[in-house]
Amino acid sequence: MQKTRVLFICGQNSARSQMAEALLAHLAPEDYEAHSAGIEPAPINELAVAVMAERGIDISHKRTKLVAEAVAELAGRGQTFDVVITVCSKAAGVCPFVPGVQVTERWSFDDPGAILAEGEATRENKLARVRAVRDDIERTIRAWIAARKNSQEKA
Repeated sequence: MQKTRVLFICGQNSARSQMAEALLAHLAPEDYEAHSAGIEPAPINELAVAVMAERGIDISHKRTKLVAEAVAELAGRGQTFDVVITVCSKAAGVCPFVPGVQVTERWSFDDPGAILAEGEATRENKLARVRAVRDDIERTIRAWIAARKNSQEKA
């Protein structure tokens, strides 16, 4: 069976889309090939790296990339994405055309980049808030996987 190729897109590809990519790859590697990209890539968010490491998932080696770069990587293999999921309102509003996509979904999660930029909050407070974003993304992905599985079983 061919894996469903999924592209998660957010504004900077520094936290939400990276976490979503890693979580999908961790939760359902046999069914999905997960990727991520951004509209305006920025360095990986260190808080996202920390909260994913708590789950035993290392995203510290990941690099951010433009949507066009992610599309070109797959095109180089003669493939396209099956599903595109935006994980923030910025990406949903300016999501570029991704050829070959059968399904586009729009999810929205709080921005860990904004949390990192807050000057007054302690590091532990910031980590707690990014953990909440991670957990929200994970709940959403688990529900999405289950819904897709149920719809495929009924088909």
